Amino acid sequence: MSRIGILNTLERKGIILLGDLAIILSALGVYINDALDVKVESMGYKILFFSLGALLYLFLAYVLDFYNLERSLRTRATLSQSFYVVGSFCLIVYFFSVLFFDSSHWRIPLIIFLCLPTVAIFLWRHFFNNLFKVIPTTRNVLYVYAGNGKDNSIEKYIDLIDGEEINTFYKTKLTYSLEDVKFLEKGKFLEAINKIDSIILNLPGYDQIPLEFEKILLNAILNGKEVIPFTAFYQNTYEALPIRSHNDSFYEILQLRQKKIRYIERVFSFCINIILCLLVGPIFLVFIPFVAFFNLFFNKGPLFYTQKRVGLHGKEFNIYKFRSMVVDAEKGGAKMASKNDSRITPFGRILRLFRIDELPQIISVINGDMQFIGPRPERKVFVDTLKKNTPFYDARHLIKPGITGWAQVKYKYGENLEDSIRKLEYDLYYIKNKSVTLDLRILFKTITTVLFSRGV
Repeated sequence: MSRIGILNTLERKGIILLGDLAIILSALGVYINDALDVKVESMGYKILFFSLGALLYLFLAYVLDFYNLERSLRTRATLSQSFYVVGSFCLIVYFFSVLFFDSSHWRIPLIIFLCLPTVAIFLWRHFFNNLFKVIPTTRNVLYVYAGNGKDNSIEKYIDLIDGEEINTFYKTKLTYSLEDVKFLEKGKFLEAINKIDSIILNLPGYDQIPLEFEKILLNAILNGKEVIPFTAFYQNTYEALPIRSHNDSFYEILQLRQKKIRYIERVFSFCINIILCLLVGPIFLVFIPFVAFFNLFFNKGPLFYTQKRVGLHGKEFNIYKFRSMVVDAEKGGAKMASKNDSRITPFGRILRLFRIDELPQIISVINGDMQFIGPRPERKVFVDTLKKNTPFYDARHLIKPGITGWAQVKYKYGENLEDSIRKLEYDLYYIKNKSVTLDLRILFKTITTVLFSRGV
């Protein structure tokens, strides 16, 4: 029988979150009831206090990537994250109460509030991790694919299922091509299915599935087995689109459809662009004289550089940045920038480290060529190359390019064609699933990206 007790990634995060919130709310209870030297009698104020406290914690946890299961499995990482996430939360609550309410505190309850939640959350997470060392945590997979089994890409798909970059909690135990399935004895196939928990299908079309195999799949579902297409597995696990899977149907991959509610997204995007322009614009103006001054000594040459990039519907526009490379950076021809590019000047590295070089792009936002959230614009010379080698590349030009995007907060620094293809998978996922919620996730993740120098 299937091990139906196995939890998926979302369920694990949910259980951890419930435990964390129980500790955080208990700590807030100690603070408001015992640490403050005045009693808060109003239930309305208490509800507001607990609600704002929970929201503050969720914001800090998301921005500081506290629910990254890869790190939570490591004791040292769990301890350090608990310290700076929960510690920051407790200090912010304390300082805000002092600042706005001019409150005094009882010493021992205050020390308990400032120190105990960090220890409690660390111990809770440590217990959770050890609990899953003794009960099943990984789903055993039967992978069924199109072809004759001689395709070298099969190993690549198995690596993705097993976790090439992240812990997917799936493990491929058996693989069959669709041709193998057609000639396999029913008894042997049923025996094989009894040993697995999930069946992942990577097929160009489901009309090719033999009727007998369809009956076996239906019976597997009725017996608690998980049966999913590879495209759905990939999207749910990696939050990207598998543009190079066996399924090369444009509609199946993107599932482009007319959305019934689109005005809220447009109003939200407009408001975000206005608000961020008002916030980032003054910062950009303040940095101009500082960057110009240091350029005189450490980065001699023009302050800005301008490039043509491909934007909405494939039309080119001008993008502006603070120059971070030597003046003749492309005397040998166009070349993708890399993380440790020798063309970047020492001062340019500082600009890139803190994303200061990106600030002038606000000019393109004001001109209407870009927005704050969207796929990063590329140069035409690279776009032409990528279009020849990458399916669906033009689909990323369905919306305006952005200063930050899903690919920037989810993937590493792009340096070559392979990285560009992987980033395209994230861009297409964003286009397909664009929503207010996803835009907010990108904004919060951008803070993490800048703080920890991740992405591009």
